[in-house]
Amino acid sequence: MSLQTPEPPEVGSDAGLSGAAAPDAARPSRARRLLRRLSWLWVLLAGVGAYLLLLRTLLATENPNFFPSLILLGSIVVPAAVLTFAATGGKRGIRVNAGIVTFTVIAGGVLGTVAAGTLEYDTLRALDALPMIMVALIEEASKILVPAAVLLINRRLRWPAAVVLGVASGTGFATLETMGYGFTALLSGGLAALDETLLLRALLAPAGHVAWTGLSMGAIGRIRGSSHRSRATFIAIGVFVAVVILHAVWDASSSSVVRIVVALLSFIALMLTLVAARRAEGSVAAQTIQSTRAGGQSTQAP
Repeated sequence: MSLQTPEPPEVGSDAGLSGAAAPDAARPSRARRLLRRLSWLWVLLAGVGAYLLLLRTLLATENPNFFPSLILLGSIVVPAAVLTFAATGGKRGIRVNAGIVTFTVIAGGVLGTVAAGTLEYDTLRALDALPMIMVALIEEASKILVPAAVLLINRRLRWPAAVVLGVASGTGFATLETMGYGFTALLSGGLAALDETLLLRALLAPAGHVAWTGLSMGAIGRIRGSSHRSRATFIAIGVFVAVVILHAVWDASSSSVVRIVVALLSFIALMLTLVAARRAEGSVAAQTIQSTRAGGQSTQAP
């Protein structure tokens, strides 16, 4: 008799265990499934409520010690809600270890911003100018470093998980970048400028870095397991180029109409990618359940 250590719980998994489908009796109730599917909403509501409470306390006490908490909450709430939706939204969540997601948020955000900032500075010194297409290329390449490395090291991760890892890295990058913009706005324009900056970037977060990195990683993840790897690689390169162009157009344009179009295209593309990823995850889960039942029936047969 051997003891088996259960694996860590996975984000979006009905069973809560990696690589195993839950038996019929252990499946969560309809109410629990609904709560899981709406967990992104609870994250959003709780985060907004905490932000408003902090803002009210700051105004009432005039205590500057609340500024860091206010900037952090205002920067992370919406990207975190989008990440939660990517992992747990829909009828079936996308199974990926919660520890891996957390690592990708932190490491992807820190390494992505550091790499992007360093490369942009070096490019600016070399060229005496920094074209928007270079900014977009540098930032999009920097954001996929960590999730691509995680996908390469962990051979068990499928392409639906790659989408979540891309969203996670984009979440970390967007959070740290917004914190920087918020701090700058606070120094130059006070609390009103800070609140306006955080609100604007929060509204745009689902259609910016979060969406772009999710799209890039989704295309990269499809290379694994594809019977036509050369074609999948070509598609991944095409998606990355499209993302860079969307990013560059967003940064270079001063027109609200253009930015709205870019935001809609990015957001819709991410939602369609998540729909495809959940269908793929559901197909794998259904095959796992069928093979498990078939194995159980063969074991019980005389």
